[in-house]
Amino acid sequence: MSWIQAILAVNADQTSDLEDLLMAIGAQAVTMRDGADQPIYEPKLGTTPLWDKVTLVALFDAEQPLAEQMQQLAELYTRETQQDFPTYKIELVEDKDWVREWMDTFEPMQFGERLWICPSWREPKDPQAVNLKLDPGLAFGTGTHATTALCLRWLDGFEINHKRVVDFGCGSGILGIAAMLLGAKHMVGIDIDPQAILASGENAQRNGIDAQNIELYLVDDAPTTQVEVVLANILAGPLVELKDAILAYLLPGGHLVLSGILASQAQEVVTAYEGQCDILGVDEEDGWVRVSARRHC
Repeated sequence: MSWIQAILAVNADQTSDLEDLLMAIGAQAVTMRDGADQPIYEPKLGTTPLWDKVTLVALFDAEQPLAEQMQQLAELYTRETQQDFPTYKIELVEDKDWVREWMDTFEPMQFGERLWICPSWREPKDPQAVNLKLDPGLAFGTGTHATTALCLRWLDGFEINHKRVVDFGCGSGILGIAAMLLGAKHMVGIDIDPQAILASGENAQRNGIDAQNIELYLVDDAPTTQVEVVLANILAGPLVELKDAILAYLLPGGHLVLSGILASQAQEVVTAYEGQCDILGVDEEDGWVRVSARRHC
């Protein structure tokens, strides 16, 4: 199928109404992009922030008379709201197999000495290495972001054999599964999103993790347990606010890895944890930080 898209430059307070209108005239999908190079580093808990200037991209079937419909939509919007309709343009979308093109360019990535993240459809570059097969299409966490890469390198360099691990905010399960492949004996994955639980389970199965050695829970259902290693790659705000919940999973003398932290936020996180942990390292990559620590005995 061929596609055509309408691209609108809007203010944040217009997005909801315009998204509804675009869907009403047949948009198959509407996405939002930063319209003014305005970064949003971290939302407050329970909020969904948006840029001040937003680019709305609405995708339609190319057979649809979009130019005429957009003109009618603009007239209706102006009449009903007494506001000017946002500027927009209409473009044909190149007819490609986008999934195939993306799959062809996604290459295996090495983290440390032993660990590789390998797309499930590619042969490992080093069959003798620890190869984590991952299908990034289902959920978040492929190793490409600095926050995940920092954690994977820590795992590669840590003696994790026979240790138990909690992956707090497991997402795709990439950190917990990497720990298992590197020698951990048991992994508990915890997340607030049911999709994360599904993704983690499928990725664990894809990597041959024995179902008896992995437990996955939504946060409200998570059991009380303590382990030797806790991994939490979320965001600085939740890391601070959920400090007690995170530390509750960690045995005295256990190792803690915190990530998803901007360099400017590192001290805040360190301050929150240093009363109960020895801070072992604060490592930075591309403006993001990993804090490693050991809980007081």
